Amino acid sequence: MGTTAQVQEKNINTSMQEEILAGLSKSQKTVPSKYFYDKRGSELFELICDLDEYYLTRTELKIMNENIDDIAAKIGEHIQLIELGSGSSVKTRLLLDHLDSVHSYVPVDISDDFLVDAAKNLQGEYPLLDIVPVAADYTRPFDLPKIQPDVRRVAYYPGSTIGNFTKENAAKFLALIAELAGEDGGLLIGFDLLKEKETLVDAYDDSKGVTAEFNKNILTRLNRELSANFDLDAFEHRAVFNEEKSRIEMHLVSTEDQSVNISGNRIHFEKGETIHTENSHKYSLESFKELTESHFRTVETWTDSKKMFAIQFLETRSS
Repeated sequence: MGTTAQVQEKNINTSMQEEILAGLSKSQKTVPSKYFYDKRGSELFELICDLDEYYLTRTELKIMNENIDDIAAKIGEHIQLIELGSGSSVKTRLLLDHLDSVHSYVPVDISDDFLVDAAKNLQGEYPLLDIVPVAADYTRPFDLPKIQPDVRRVAYYPGSTIGNFTKENAAKFLALIAELAGEDGGLLIGFDLLKEKETLVDAYDDSKGVTAEFNKNILTRLNRELSANFDLDAFEHRAVFNEEKSRIEMHLVSTEDQSVNISGNRIHFEKGETIHTENSHKYSLESFKELTESHFRTVETWTDSKKMFAIQFLETRSS
């Protein structure tokens, strides 16, 4: 009989295997984008954020830097700050430096190793702050550290990650965030705005090939964790803008007829067939309001001068 940690790891791998095989059995093969973020995937995404073509991170940071006092004032005092998909918590430092009386900071990430390292580094910078990292798939219900009745929960979801969800799943996820935040809770969220196609495609298909490596890393992870035998050289990265659905799509394109074994299951690919690995939906302010208004009311919106990106602070609606 294995240890608790071994049993948990087995359960996680079983769930992952089921999701992967279900996605690759569809007519349009898919892999959930959350599986990008093992340790290497998280590191690659940090590199993507510094690329010239990837305007999202620097534009979001510029908006935050220019409006941080107003943002902090809207969020208020006595809060538990819950960052979903915390990554390296770069943007969070700006918030923590300006927020008053933060009860606790709860970084939540699916990549356990990356999360622990980031939380440890942050704790060194903020020794008096109660930092409670939670390793979880935050797209599903999970438990938060308990708080006193006078502490308000505010979720932080930066980086336009909301765009990775289909609009139906984004609505379900926002309902989950509203439940996590609870009555009088808040949500600070970033999202990418609609713009010209060329700018969008370049942001997801950079000239240095970092995004291509990031996309292919999901196959490396499947090889390692699910005993798969993907040949990375037999797949190519592709980014396209789907105008009908207002989203960038990332695909891995099979360059030949081939079969892949995953945990003893045989998956066939025809030449030119793709695995759809990620969506990044782009919104107008109006379409984003339609998405959020069932569970939140918009308190304030901040954008850059070119209207490329937006940050909003929302509050949960009373039931």
